[in-house]
Amino acid sequence: MKNPQETVIELFVSTDEQQWDQVKAVFDSKVLLDYSSMTGSPATSMTPDEIVDAWKGLLPGFDHTHHQLGNFQMTLSNNQAQVFCYGTASHYLENESGKLWWVVGSYNFDLVKEDETWKIAGMKFNFKYQDGNTQLPQLAMKNLKK
Repeated sequence: MKNPQETVIELFVSTDEQQWDQVKAVFDSKVLLDYSSMTGSPATSMTPDEIVDAWKGLLPGFDHTHHQLGNFQMTLSNNQAQVFCYGTASHYLENESGKLWWVVGSYNFDLVKEDETWKIAGMKFNFKYQDGNTQLPQLAMKNLKK
C-alpha cells in the first residue's frame, strides 16, 4: 500500500506522463480543488473525470510538463492524512518568444484511506510566482484545437 506522500507523488508523475486513468485513480469520488490563489476562481468540488477533462484541455498542448515536489510534511490521523509540499511546474513548448513557463508554489492535500488505499479528497495550490513565457498556456490550448 502506498502512503499518502507516495499517492501525491503518483498524481504528478501520472499527470506529466498523461496517464489519465492513473490520475483518476488517486482521487476520491469528489475532490475539493482549490487553485484560487492563482486563478481567483473559488474552490470547486469536482469528480476525477471532471478534473482530468479540465487538465486534458491544457497539459497535452505542451511538448513536456514536469512537476517537481519537495519539502514534504505529513500528518496522519486514523484514516485521514494531510500532506504539505512545495511544487514547481515547468511547462515546455517550442516558441520563438520563450519555450518555458514556470509556476511555483506549495500544495495542501487532504487524503482519506478507503479499503487500504489513500485517495486525494482535497487539493489546494498556494501560488507564489510564475516566470517565463506566460502566453504558453494559450498557445498550448491552441495546439489542442489543431
